[in-house]
Amino acid sequence: MIGGGEAPTQCSSAGCREPASWRVNWRNPHSPDRVKVWLACDAHRDHLEGYLASRGFPVVVTALDVVADVVPDRA
Repeated sequence: MIGGGEAPTQCSSAGCREPASWRVNWRNPHSPDRVKVWLACDAHRDHLEGYLASRGFPVVVTALDVVADVVPDRA
């Protein structure tokens, strides 16, 4: 957020304006040290996780207040 203040917690799903409750933590399979985060509301959590997982990206979903420092390879 420009000008300081808290970071926005809006869902990352296209067109969604709902507040996020979840972190969809993911990474490129070839970059184990770089965790990326999409935020998700309850309605889009499974969709965002499934979208990434179906493309082979390792994914870990956590509550909004839980930071994942590592996303392990998929089993």
